[in-house]
Amino acid sequence: MDPDVAWRLHPQVSVRPEPFGALLYHFGTRKLSFLKDRTLLGVVERLADAPTARAACANAGVAESEQPRYMAALDTLASSQMIEKRAT
Repeated sequence: MDPDVAWRLHPQVSVRPEPFGALLYHFGTRKLSFLKDRTLLGVVERLADAPTARAACANAGVAESEQPRYMAALDTLASSQMIEKRAT
């Protein structure tokens, strides 16, 4: 997952916010993912409008020292096709 390119939620993914974070369901693959952090949900929600994943983290209030942890989570979401690269 390249943090310096644009990403978005996959069009076939539905997000259901929960007190613990959110549930993501991919209708194409039938996969379910749990976001166990409300800040991560904020990052995912900002991907579509941010020029890069790194910018989405910053816009969600993620400190630069915490970004590696969030990038790892985004990498997992990319591997499971919950998020995808976006044309800029």
